[in-house]
Amino acid sequence: MIRTALLSVSDKNGIVPFAKALHEQGIKLISTGGTAKLLAQNQLPVVEVSSLTKFPEMLDGRVKTLHPMVHGGLLARRDFPEHMAALKEHGIDTIDMLVINLYPFNEAVAKENCSFEDAVENIDIGGPAMLRAAAKNHQDVTVLISPEDYAPVLAEMKANQNTVSYKTNLALAKKVFAHTAQYDGAIANYLSALGDDLDHKARSAYPETLHLAFEKVQEMRYGENPHQSAAFYKDIYPVAGALANYKQLQGKELSYNNIADADSAWECVKSFTGNAGGAAACVIVKHANPCGVAVGTTALEAYQKAFMTDPSSAFGGIIAFNVSCDGAAAQEISKQFVEVLIAPSFSDEAKAIFAAKQNVRLLEIPLGSAFNTFDLKRVGGGLLVQSPDAKNVLQSEMRVVSQRQPTPSEMNDMMFAWRVAKFVKSNAIVYCANGMTLGIGAGQMSRVDSARMASIKAENAGLSLKGSAVASDAFFPFRDGLDVVVNGGASCAIQPGGSMRDDEIIAAANEHGIAMIFTGTRHFRH
Repeated sequence: MIRTALLSVSDKNGIVPFAKALHEQGIKLISTGGTAKLLAQNQLPVVEVSSLTKFPEMLDGRVKTLHPMVHGGLLARRDFPEHMAALKEHGIDTIDMLVINLYPFNEAVAKENCSFEDAVENIDIGGPAMLRAAAKNHQDVTVLISPEDYAPVLAEMKANQNTVSYKTNLALAKKVFAHTAQYDGAIANYLSALGDDLDHKARSAYPETLHLAFEKVQEMRYGENPHQSAAFYKDIYPVAGALANYKQLQGKELSYNNIADADSAWECVKSFTGNAGGAAACVIVKHANPCGVAVGTTALEAYQKAFMTDPSSAFGGIIAFNVSCDGAAAQEISKQFVEVLIAPSFSDEAKAIFAAKQNVRLLEIPLGSAFNTFDLKRVGGGLLVQSPDAKNVLQSEMRVVSQRQPTPSEMNDMMFAWRVAKFVKSNAIVYCANGMTLGIGAGQMSRVDSARMASIKAENAGLSLKGSAVASDAFFPFRDGLDVVVNGGASCAIQPGGSMRDDEIIAAANEHGIAMIFTGTRHFRH
């Protein structure tokens, strides 16, 4: 049974009404510093920790709860007579509930102007010590680190004469240990990223020890293949506009491959938000590669154009919009077999249409432009870590290297093709025209083979490549790849440049009479 609670929070959200409710339940309140002052200002009877320990807060508040009167009350096993006898001998009362959240270390070091001294001062010492003590003794102590837990715990207390079940206490203890591990990991990341300079101003993006923190969203029926197990985890700190923020409106449980493909589609379609090529963008993904991308004045037009690129591959694909999916788009999409459909929102009419197809997974995700801090790839016994490929090359950064200048229309098509190529597995070749993809060659060991495949895809879909723009995610190592795409119908090409045979490739472009642009940026995607 809970008789005494110690409250000491940096996040004051909800603490006053929660403390009032505890007081109304007859629970004694103990507190420290700013929390104690806040509770007293709200006419709540509160005992200062310094009164409990008979020792004043000292060292600017660094030492206040590190005392046997506090930790004895948290750690004593109520079912161990020798523990209770020791408490009685030393005049220590039990503390049955601990409500704490820690100094905001992550928030502090995220600020560009955060000094080393500010960072160190935001390392909480007493808080983690109390949290770990209470969580270790979870059979007797209820420990809360998040305001979101106040209401359910209070409801359970009211229903059970101030008693919280062991199941709840264990769940809260698990949350505490995960939180303190993440907190210590963040401190280790920060400190091990600092250089050897005495003013601590040099800070690497890649710490000597890297601690990552994710929380489980769901376990899956299987992984990439049925013989593999799998689970989906999301960042402890949400990334704005990321796939992990999805709200599933209907449909079967997402699979491992669904989530992997949905991420590819969502990241690609987000890159067209605000693009001059059209208000709406649609991306269709199959096996992690875009098989159709288009922009249009409406979601319906964008979808119809994207679908035309490769109707056979679109079967059972993942579709993503950067605008709301309305009834007109939903009506057209419902004619096809779709695994997952993603949009910032769905109209009521669209929801009603898809309600008849309950297996279709509808994911609603708020748009956002933020990227993960790191792009991660697991290898045997290690981890590859890099910054995300967040660069979108601006037209002002591009260099025309051919004798012929591109027309405004060709420039628009090349900009579109280049944006799509970034999301196609290397080696990537992408034909585009008029705000839509015409042929996509992905993941071939040879760039010339990707070029041939893209032409074959367009031919199979009945699309002409005459006058199209073509993008290559990396430079053409030989002129044969450029010859293939020009013979296929391309009138202009965009590529990074940087090959030892650039002069030969430029000469080939001039020989063919096409316009060619170098971006200076490569977009390998493995």
